[in-house]
Amino acid sequence: MMGRIYIQKRLSNAFCKKTVTLSLLIFFFSLSLYSQTTAISGIVNTYHKAIEIIPAKACIRVADISGLTVNSRVMLIQMKGAAIITTTGSTFGDTISLNNAGNYEIGTVCYIIGDSVFLFHNLLNSYNTATGKVQLVQFGEYYTAEVVDTIKAASWDSAAGTGGVIAIYCDQDLTLNKPIYADSSGYRGGAFLLHNGNCTNGIPANGYVYDPTFTTFFATGAYKGEGVANLTLAQSGGRGAPANGGGGGNNHNNSGAGGANLTAGGNGGGNSSSGVPCTLPFQGLAGKALSSSNGLKLFMGGGGGAGNTNNGLSAAYSYGGNGGGLIFIWASNLIGNGELITAKGGNGGPSASDGAGGGGAGGTIILEVANYSGNTIIRTDGGDGGLSNNGGNNNRCFGGGGGGSGGAIYYSGAVPPLTVSATGGAAGIEIGRAGNCNPIPVTALPGNDGQIISNYIFSRSTATAGYCQLLLPVKLVAFNARLINDKVELDWQIENPADVKRFIIERSINTRDWTEMKAIAGNDQSRQYSTIDANPVPGRSYYRIKFIEKSNAFSYSPVRRITTANKNSFFFYPNPAGNTITIAGNYDCPAELKLTDITGKIIFRTRLSATPSAINLPVLPSGIYIIRINEGVQKLIIR
Repeated sequence: MMGRIYIQKRLSNAFCKKTVTLSLLIFFFSLSLYSQTTAISGIVNTYHKAIEIIPAKACIRVADISGLTVNSRVMLIQMKGAAIITTTGSTFGDTISLNNAGNYEIGTVCYIIGDSVFLFHNLLNSYNTATGKVQLVQFGEYYTAEVVDTIKAASWDSAAGTGGVIAIYCDQDLTLNKPIYADSSGYRGGAFLLHNGNCTNGIPANGYVYDPTFTTFFATGAYKGEGVANLTLAQSGGRGAPANGGGGGNNHNNSGAGGANLTAGGNGGGNSSSGVPCTLPFQGLAGKALSSSNGLKLFMGGGGGAGNTNNGLSAAYSYGGNGGGLIFIWASNLIGNGELITAKGGNGGPSASDGAGGGGAGGTIILEVANYSGNTIIRTDGGDGGLSNNGGNNNRCFGGGGGGSGGAIYYSGAVPPLTVSATGGAAGIEIGRAGNCNPIPVTALPGNDGQIISNYIFSRSTATAGYCQLLLPVKLVAFNARLINDKVELDWQIENPADVKRFIIERSINTRDWTEMKAIAGNDQSRQYSTIDANPVPGRSYYRIKFIEKSNAFSYSPVRRITTANKNSFFFYPNPAGNTITIAGNYDCPAELKLTDITGKIIFRTRLSATPSAINLPVLPSGIYIIRINEGVQKLIIR
């Protein structure tokens, strides 16, 4: 009897050791799925000017394909092209039609040949590459990413028609240890330009549109801020606001206005001098609010107008502030750590006895995020108008620059409990005002607050573009991935079997790092193929097929995603969590729950006697933790 007990104990211990070893392997393998982290910084996107779009083929011809890759996510967006009133007068710059300006969509690259980029899905919108400055922006794509130094947008380059956008996709976590920064990356503010000192209270000082470089006799109007409308040089100066760009200050020493996004900017401050030849307020007029067409259009912030100046100052004065850029974040979890995601407008330049610059409008931020952990500071504030320092000069008084409007912030769900700001920029103040000026100053105005929108659905097509498949060297008719009895079954069909040497089946857990799973020889007589992944990885995985032709040319199929669960799987809610969670699933009871930090150190354990079970957690600092029940592993985020 003792011997039997002894043998049973040895067998039990041996089984237990094997179980523990296997469980630890599964545990640390599961942890490794969460540790596919890429450190990111700087500019993570590539920008490509579109030179032609062929909707019937879901094709975008670009000026340079360098950096573009097949199966990557891209944003197609038209930056300009609105029609405005261009005749001089108070209605100059009013929007007649936005046309395709602001149209955008998210797609995936199917194939690249020459200068042509083909997408997997048909285009949703129309675009005008001739006048609209359309660009294709490739996402920075990661499984899990950690921002280790500031992420930046390439500044908007109107001549090239590219820049101003940050687009990031993370399959799982995006952790911020530094900011994501698109401040002043949008439409350009009016540039500093020195005018002469000639002035008048009548024509040509009181107009709305001028060639700002005409400075030989009368000082006319300073540069306007840039927006969604295209302007000729002859239209680019003066107080009239070109759509969402701020108007420039006119003769004499009037200040520029703030730019706009979905709400209007603020007027610039005006001339309130007395006892001198030029005393009338012809300040820049505020950038005008744009329509998002119920969220179908996205915009960068409009630039502020420049102030009129004749005092020989440097370019550090009187310029209009740039607008904020555009940021698109797509992630399962955003771990903020108190860092910034910011697309503020730039402040207008100050003046010294001249006109000051208007502030740029705040840009646009889209957050397609399922869960938020820790605080993130989200900002699309407008830039402040420039300070006007009159220096106590006798009889001369000029108001400050107008404030830029706040921008737009879009959330895919309810507005999360984060620090959020889309306030309009402050009006530039006037100091050093002489006592013998007109008693009532012509003050600048602040920009209007921006908009915060919840439950936003971003634009992307789901209609398959058949032309893409026709282009592939191997004519793929269908490719399917199915989870059946804990195995992944893959099948595909092609039209031209005689061209294929072999198929390489590849698997990834992050869509970036692919490993060869199996090679299958082609058969000249067979159009249909299939294979099985008998040991899929737990959690989410991706599959694609590499087609090797007899010429040794190769191409790829679309990517298919599969999510597998452990046999002892479970789920819990809420996540992120506070003090209490509820756990349910198909685990066998009783079961032990272990809570560890990401290093594997056990913090808490309890016994589950039923499913579902309500669990009171210990007090934990914000961060990421791991819950393990039997072989099942899940990630917990504590707010």
